[in-house]
Amino acid sequence: MLFHFSEDDSIPIFVPKEKQNRPDFPAVVWAIDEAHEFTYYFPRDCPRIVCRRDEATADRHLQLFFNHTIADTIVTVESDWYTRISKQTLFRYCFDDEGFALFDATAGYYISRQVVQPKKVEVYGNLIERLIQKGIELRFTSNLNPLREAILASDFKGFGIHRFNNAKRM
Repeated sequence: MLFHFSEDDSIPIFVPKEKQNRPDFPAVVWAIDEAHEFTYYFPRDCPRIVCRRDEATADRHLQLFFNHTIADTIVTVESDWYTRISKQTLFRYCFDDEGFALFDATAGYYISRQVVQPKKVEVYGNLIERLIQKGIELRFTSNLNPLREAILASDFKGFGIHRFNNAKRM
């Protein structure tokens, strides 16, 4: 199964669309696998940075990004989003994986160039609790820019930066 998260509970079919930030990319339907779905347990426009460690994570990156935690995954968001995250209800659309192709294994992204009809829709509330149950460390900061700059200045590969255009400016 693959999934799509939305704040809208009334989508009968998913029609391939062009991504606003990728005008050169063909119209597709985006989906995510279960192992990575936690990256979408947030309001749609919430800026966030996801850091994941694995056995290949270098010691210098462990010191920079995972010091003082045993968590393998840390999601950092700006503090102003706390209330919205805690009150947000999302809808998880469930798809068969037929017709989807793996786009990015690190992020768990799949794409389809076909119209997709969901098999079912599930209500997802208590997003912070869901993150905790998955062993995700959720961090709040007043501004994401210092973390983003540190990650981009390093050669660390185990990260994802989502909706950063909505983050506070320095």
